Amino acid sequence: MAITPVSSPHAMGSNRTRTIMLQVLAATVPGLLLLTWFFGWGTLVNLLLACGFAVLVEAGILRLRKRPVRFFLNDGSALVTGWLLALALPPYAPWWLVLVAAGFAMIFGKHLYGGLGQNPFNPAMLGYAVVLVSFPVEMTSWPVWRGAEQLQPALTPTLGLLEGIQRVFAPGSLPADGWATATALDVIKNNNSLTLAELRSAEPALGSFASRGWEWVALAWLAGGLFLIRRKVISWHAPAGMLGALGLMSLLFWGGSGSASNGSPLFHLLGGATMLGAFFIITDPVTCATSARGRLIFGAGVGVLVYVIRVWGNYPDAVAFAVLLMNLCAPTIDYYTPPRTYGHAKAKRGLGKVD
Repeated sequence: MAITPVSSPHAMGSNRTRTIMLQVLAATVPGLLLLTWFFGWGTLVNLLLACGFAVLVEAGILRLRKRPVRFFLNDGSALVTGWLLALALPPYAPWWLVLVAAGFAMIFGKHLYGGLGQNPFNPAMLGYAVVLVSFPVEMTSWPVWRGAEQLQPALTPTLGLLEGIQRVFAPGSLPADGWATATALDVIKNNNSLTLAELRSAEPALGSFASRGWEWVALAWLAGGLFLIRRKVISWHAPAGMLGALGLMSLLFWGGSGSASNGSPLFHLLGGATMLGAFFIITDPVTCATSARGRLIFGAGVGVLVYVIRVWGNYPDAVAFAVLLMNLCAPTIDYYTPPRTYGHAKAKRGLGKVD
């Protein structure tokens, strides 16, 4: 019997790209359900638009590049890009904004560099950052949480499905004053005179620790991230680095509960897209650092930048910009934190020459 020589690797594992992508999607479901419960149907509409258009753009570019369309679509990476982008965008964002973000993410964030595995920037965050800079009004129109009308009767509760669809496809048909409000990060950043206790009584967005509704969503992201760590889809290093650095920065520059407060550590950890970024964005194996030590440094850099931009910059929720800036640093981090070579005791440390 003839034996056909086959080159290594010979081991077979279950962590195919598609399997990993499906597990990532499954881990976001608890947060998605809570987003829908607290803020209405807008996130689901975002998902349909962003995922559908991302897959469509991916198929079109693959055909233009004369690549096998079905084979590359089957890996699920385009679906995950659209999915994460939809979760980050405000619910009831105009349809054209979602398409611009998804299209830019796929074209300039992924295929411009050759496709999956070759992109230096996180595609979802690149698309998000572009529309945030280009359309700041639409990107800051967040709906009020379910139950906010009990605190302020003038506010409209979460929009129904038909009203939400109308808002997405005909943005000018519903005024934003009744159903949209500032986020907790906006409130803290622009506060000049009120204490935190006074802000909580005056602003429906502020909850016990962070933003009302978002506190539970953040805990759902945390649970999904721990699921991915347990399944060994991601490692704990980058999330620990980001959350640890962000918590330390917010503790050092907290400022108490007066009008000069920058927010407590819990406020920053449970507010905005912190948990989504920590477990689903910076853990992207393509755009993150390679070694365990490098991932810790990468995550810590993201955490520091998130706090700096939130408190002293122009954007209250700075996860996208922090991730993109650290994506630029990932090759340098890899250069100075090489993993241990197989068969060697340990890698050389410091700034010395690495063989």
